[in-house]
Amino acid sequence: MPIYHIAFPADWDAAKSAGSYTFSSKGRTLAEEGFIHASQASQVAWVANRFYSEDDGLILLVIDPDRLVSKVRYEPAPGVDLPFPHIYGPINPDAVTGVLPLERGPDGKFQFAA
Repeated sequence: MPIYHIAFPADWDAAKSAGSYTFSSKGRTLAEEGFIHASQASQVAWVANRFYSEDDGLILLVIDPDRLVSKVRYEPAPGVDLPFPHIYGPINPDAVTGVLPLERGPDGKFQFAA
C-alpha cells in the first residue's frame, strides 16, 4: 500500500537531480525534523488543509514503502486516530511511483481520494 508526501514541484525537481529527496514538510528539512512526514491515503486531505491551506501548485508523491532505502515507522500523533508514516532518511526517487497534482475542490479545500 502506497504512502504519500505533499511536496512543492521545485523541491521534487531538485531531488530528482540530486538523487534524494530531503524535505520533511513545509519549510523543514529532514536534518531539522529528523524524519520526512508522510500520510496514509485517508490523511492526505486533512494534512493539506491543515498545514498547506495557503499554498497552491502542490504535488503529491506516491511512494512505495518497499522501494525506500530509508526506514518507515508508523507513529501516533495527538488527536489523530491513524498513525502517520514517518520516513527516517531521504526518499530515493525510484521509490516514487507517481506524482499527482494536489487539487482543491469547489469549496476551495484540498481533496484526495486514492
